[in-house]
Amino acid sequence: MVDPEQKIMADHHVTDLTTDWSPLPGCLDQPETPVPLTRRQLRLWQLTLEARGFPVRTEQTANGWQILVPAETFEEAIFELQQYQRENHGWPPPLPPPIQLIDNRLTTLWVLIAIGLFHNLTMRQGLPFTSALIDWTAIGNAHAGKILDGEWWRLITALTLHSSGLHFLSNLVFGGVFIMRLCRLLGSGLGWSLTLASGIGGNLANAWLQAANHRAVGASTAVFGAVGLLAAISMIRYRHNLRPQRRWALPLAAGAGLLAMLGTGGENTDLGAHLWGFVCGLLIGAAVEVLRERRERNRAWLGWLSGSASIALVIAAWYVALG
Repeated sequence: MVDPEQKIMADHHVTDLTTDWSPLPGCLDQPETPVPLTRRQLRLWQLTLEARGFPVRTEQTANGWQILVPAETFEEAIFELQQYQRENHGWPPPLPPPIQLIDNRLTTLWVLIAIGLFHNLTMRQGLPFTSALIDWTAIGNAHAGKILDGEWWRLITALTLHSSGLHFLSNLVFGGVFIMRLCRLLGSGLGWSLTLASGIGGNLANAWLQAANHRAVGASTAVFGAVGLLAAISMIRYRHNLRPQRRWALPLAAGAGLLAMLGTGGENTDLGAHLWGFVCGLLIGAAVEVLRERRERNRAWLGWLSGSASIALVIAAWYVALG
């Protein structure tokens, strides 16, 4: 097999036998000290010089690899490499310290089970141990006109209702993946509360923009809010590493791709709710990640407080709706 470095030398060998070649020092700050080049440094310097129009050769010595340039361009090549090092000093930046994931999968699983039990309750059209009939969808759906008339609880209750078992199962499976990841990053309390906030914001924006008779149910608004939260957190957390060539938008593009693939199909799909849930998730996630960086650590009490507040808010919304 041909060594890749030998292939490089063959590809860029200049056949002018009269040229006087001079080896570049491995350490530009101490050109008198013979320091061999690493393979990564060899490729990088060679590409840099070739991009500036310098003829180069590479060869392997007993101590390692070295780059040679024509003697008349030696000083200029040194200057170009020094300028390149100054312009790229400290790049790429180091990755942010890894965040220890919280092992709360069991907690998230219990929450998903509780949501499933409530779905079964709403399918019965009544309350346990009573003969009263309740049209859960009628009193809890996201009716745009009624929301704008002040029935705020519909922003929340609509997220807990589903039109069918298949509708519920699709949100449970798809949403469970992203919400579980979000809860491992932020904690169960904060993860669920931000998902709920994104869903509420998405329903409110959708009600504002839709016709007054528009109705919707389903947790998918909050699910796409969780997708937006994860995209924004990744975009802010790794923004220094994603900066070149506008790669900072990659997490955003990934989230938008999921929205396009999974949030636009189906005859009864509420694209507006999905879109605004995703947008609200982006905005909330970016704000939370910036605040987290400034505080440098998560506070346990914040997770308990936000989680308890979310549970209380859902119960209060249904209490008002049933009253």
